[in-house]
Amino acid sequence: MKKENKVYTLEYANETEFKKRERGLKKYNMLAYKKLMFEHYPNLRNGKFLGDVISENKKSKETQYSLKLPVDSLFEKVHGKVTLEYVVNEEKCIIYLNNILPDIFVEGYTNELKTYKGVMVSKEHSEKDMFKINLLNMLNGDK
Repeated sequence: MKKENKVYTLEYANETEFKKRERGLKKYNMLAYKKLMFEHYPNLRNGKFLGDVISENKKSKETQYSLKLPVDSLFEKVHGKVTLEYVVNEEKCIIYLNNILPDIFVEGYTNELKTYKGVMVSKEHSEKDMFKINLLNMLNGDK
């Protein structure tokens, strides 16, 4: 018996909030954005679920995933991993796009973010971010 190829629909848990994060990702990390748009979304639509399984609900046939997106190592050390969180409902053939983390992408959408030594700096935690950048540069022997 041949297995049929399902085509999944992408929907949003909160479209407005998700689109803000997506636009912030596009503005501040084009590599991750392109990978998301041209590689990950088509794979998800075709039923190739990427990333780590966070939770499974066998009753509702939903599985939650977290997919790590490519970023510069210094950015990751300062702000954390960039991840796409989504939920797959296999029964309805729907993928709910929940979130893109970290939250700096929402902040970057509403306000222009500054950079310090080539890394985005949050307006809310700018001193903390600059301290991390300086510390990482010192550890790497840079000035």
